[in-house]
This record gives sequence, C-alpha cells and structure tokens, in this order.
Amino acid sequence: MINWNGFLASYRVWRRRWLYPLISLSVALSLCLMTPLPSKGIDLLPLLFQGVQVFQLSNLSTRQEVELGKQMNDELRQEVRISRNRQLNSYVEQIGRRLAANSNRSDIPYTFQVVEDEAVNAFATLGGFLYVNTGLVKAADNEAELASVLGHEMGHIEGKHLLKQMRQKAIASGVATAAGLDRNRAVGIGVDLALNLPRSRQDEYDADTRGLKTLARAGYSPSAMVSFMKKLQGRSSVPTFLSTHPGASDRVKSLQRQIDNQPSNSNYGLDNSAYKANIRALLP
Repeated sequence: MINWNGFLASYRVWRRRWLYPLISLSVALSLCLMTPLPSKGIDLLPLLFQGVQVFQLSNLSTRQEVELGKQMNDELRQEVRISRNRQLNSYVEQIGRRLAANSNRSDIPYTFQVVEDEAVNAFATLGGFLYVNTGLVKAADNEAELASVLGHEMGHIEGKHLLKQMRQKAIASGVATAAGLDRNRAVGIGVDLALNLPRSRQDEYDADTRGLKTLARAGYSPSAMVSFMKKLQGRSSVPTFLSTHPGASDRVKSLQRQIDNQPSNSNYGLDNSAYKANIRALLP
C-alpha cells in the first residue's frame, strides 16, 4: 500500500529545492531571449555565469590571469606613455628575461615595458605584465639595482597580490554581488589599483623576499636591492613601491637580515660605470 502522506511530504521538499529554482531560471532565460537586443550581438553565457567569475576571482588559472593582464595592459597603455625607444625596451627586457627564468612562475609569458615618466617608480599587474619608469632607470646606479626593482615587482605577480586586492575591493565596494563581476569591471579595478594604490605591509615584505631570491638565483648581487632602497629613503618624493607600510627603513633591515642569513657570492651587475655609460647612450 502506498504511503501517500510520505509521498506528498517528499514531493513538497523536491518542489522547494528544485522546481521553483528551475522555473525561475526558465523565466530568466525567456526574458533574455525575448527582450529586443541591440544590433550588436550579446553573448548570453557570460551574463549567466558572472557569479562564477566572481567566485573564482582569487583562483584564476594561469591562462585566465594572462588574458586579464592583457586587457589591463590595453587599458594602461591609454593611461601611461609607453616608450618607443626599442633599444631601451630591449635592454630592460633582457634583464627581465634573466630574472623570469629564475622565478617561481617561469611559466608566465612576462612582458616588460618602459614608461616615459621621470618619477622614480615601477608597478605590475596580472599575468606577467611589468612597467618601469625611465626615471627609475636613471636613478639606479647599476644593472643589479634596476634588476632588484623588477624582481620585487615580479614578487608581487608571483604572490598574486594584485589579484587579492582586486577581490577585496570588489567586495568592499559592493560590486561583487550575486549579479556578478564582469570582466570590464574587474579590469577597471585592477588598473586603478596598479596605478594608484600601494600594496599592504604583508604583500611588500613578501614581494621583497621573493624578489631577493629571484635576484640571487639570476646571479645578481642581492645587496643591490638594499642599496637601491637606502638611496631612495632620503628623497622628498617617495616612489609608490616604497611609500606604503612597512617603511623603507624596516624593509631594508628585513632584507639585510635575509642576506646575512643566506650569504651569496653573486655579484653580477654591480659595474656602475658600464651601466651609466649604457643608460646615457639609451637615454641621452
């Protein structure tokens, strides 16, 4: 004999869990398909799965990270002036390639670009995109000091620090909701963070440590990272990558302790005269 009471109770549970959500989804799809669309076609799948994009923002695949970085680069090239000096770009890329081959994310297709700006600064986005100002290139005394800054920025990429900041800002600003965070909004947040906001205390220490290890593995003198930071401490205009907490002096002490604990014989790139002569030829 059929237990009708049990059957009805099970049906009510099934209806609450599955029937109503399925009806809601069907209605949503119908509205999307029936609503007149502009002449330019709209891909509905990204609209349906925006929530998934938000949920996975802190866990992107390498391919997705590089794609997002490329779109950010397109936006950034509208905000900053990328140098057309092929020789200078080639020189910076040569240093970057040496570092990239010794980083913990050597699978990323790193892109190194020089920005025409006299401010002493450098920054990075996602997927291996790094930017260094001409002002910083001139401020460095030798190649190892320039490499130390690139190594630090690669440390941010290796640690996925910007990605974490993007997620935090999206949540804090209320745009990471059930409605989703589309790619354009993510790019806008990433570009703003890369250009305007410093990293956290923890992220700066982490990028220093990662960069120092990459610098040493690439054969450059680890002491160059310390000497460059010391030189910039007394400047009236402090670069973005030194302006956040912890202060530069604390970071110098931390780096020096790491160098003392793991002495290295690496001393490549410390020839000041050769570097200055090279830079004068590239940046007359």
